[in-house]
Amino acid sequence: MTTVPDVGAAKSALRARHLARRRARPQAERDAAAAAVAAALLHGLCGTRVFAAFVPDPEEPGHGRLPAAFTQLGARVLLPVVPGEGAELGWAVDTGRLAPGRFGLLEPVGPRLGPTAIGTADVVVVPALAVSRDGVRLGRGGGYYDRALLHVRPDAVVVAVVFDDELLAELPAEPHDQRVTAVVTPSGGWQQLTKP
Repeated sequence: MTTVPDVGAAKSALRARHLARRRARPQAERDAAAAAVAAALLHGLCGTRVFAAFVPDPEEPGHGRLPAAFTQLGARVLLPVVPGEGAELGWAVDTGRLAPGRFGLLEPVGPRLGPTAIGTADVVVVPALAVSRDGVRLGRGGGYYDRALLHVRPDAVVVAVVFDDELLAELPAEPHDQRVTAVVTPSGGWQQLTKP
């Protein structure tokens, strides 16, 4: 049986490997992935009234296209705000204006909503370094999204965005890990995942 410290070490090694792979991706591949991911998300989110999403950093799929593409949907879009202190994400409505926040991450300008605002979303789009076919999500290790997903409605769809080679057969998981119900990849589009 795998112990929790072993799982933590395995996840750390996977994070390092996936981050290195992302840094090495050619810009043309990133650009093509961003266009494909944006198109898949627009199709999958069509008709959604309220959803939460994120602003991809330069190494994440969707960078340069998201969240601007979401304006076509006419939905209320919530984007995360990393607090100055603490480790629980806040949220703000996307108005099209972004500014650097904590860790240099872009976040919406305007009134801040509390951590529970994500509970109003019908769909929650989250970043990931990898996702398994049974919904285990590998994040960057800060736990921000695992804590945020505790506030999501039970009937909400939680979809992770990854590159094609980051959708894996399995990933190590810990009891606190929050699972996703769908994934978007550049070539696979929006895919429902199996429940464990």
